[in-house]
Amino acid sequence: MKKIHETIIEKSLFLSAAVAVLVVALITYFIFADGFPVMSKYGIAHFITGTDWHPLDSKFGLFPMIVGSFMVTIGALIIGVPLSVGCAIFLAEIAPKQMTRIVRPAIELLAGIPSVVYGFYGLVILVPFIREIFGGRGFSIIGGSVVLAIMILPTIVNISEDAIRSVPKEYKEGSLALGATHWQTIKKVIVPSASSGILTGVVLGMGRAIGETMAVIMVVGNVATIPESILDPIRTLTGNIAIEMGYAAGEHSQALFATGIVLFVIIMFLNFMVTMVPKRVGE
Repeated sequence: MKKIHETIIEKSLFLSAAVAVLVVALITYFIFADGFPVMSKYGIAHFITGTDWHPLDSKFGLFPMIVGSFMVTIGALIIGVPLSVGCAIFLAEIAPKQMTRIVRPAIELLAGIPSVVYGFYGLVILVPFIREIFGGRGFSIIGGSVVLAIMILPTIVNISEDAIRSVPKEYKEGSLALGATHWQTIKKVIVPSASSGILTGVVLGMGRAIGETMAVIMVVGNVATIPESILDPIRTLTGNIAIEMGYAAGEHSQALFATGIVLFVIIMFLNFMVTMVPKRVGE
């Protein structure tokens, strides 16, 4: 009887895994089936390196959106990674337990806030602030980067904190026994040992940032041109799809699916990078 029960559970788990793989396969097929024909017609290089996006004139250059996506994502990493890793080190090694019980739920709460709320915050607070301090319209790369930096905090903090806590206690005890201070132990032993987990958190945070749509649309201005400074407006790949899909038809609609293919390849590359991160902790 017990064997039958375990067999049913194993089959159920296998079915769940198979459904998950099937869903991913169907989404991939759907995106490529609708987007690849127009890419083949005009050329993949035309889509990736073209600088003009005028669908009514059959001009489908995605290069401004690719540049915009990476610039706002890199800006978010520059702002968010030091804050996130510093917060993870503080929670894992320095903060008292009572403070950890307060700070960690607050950070996890950031992950549950809808992205439109972040976008509304950026639209009402950040955009007027940037306009008043730096000039211009306020809709800019720096505004989008600040919003995304806040949004990727929970991902990087949680993964980095788990990686730091998973470093064997013998490493820390051995360093302190040799006369190193607590900070020297953190800097020279704990953080290097947890570097693979921290790097995984950063890459996953980058994937979160480059795939974000609603909050970015509300802050970056949505202009499909190559920016010349961090105060210029941009349009991201996700924003390009979300803004125009409602009224697109024919080749225009297919070009938006082609945008999805480019975004899909970027996300797959980031996931591949995560799998290539070496597992150093505990070795």
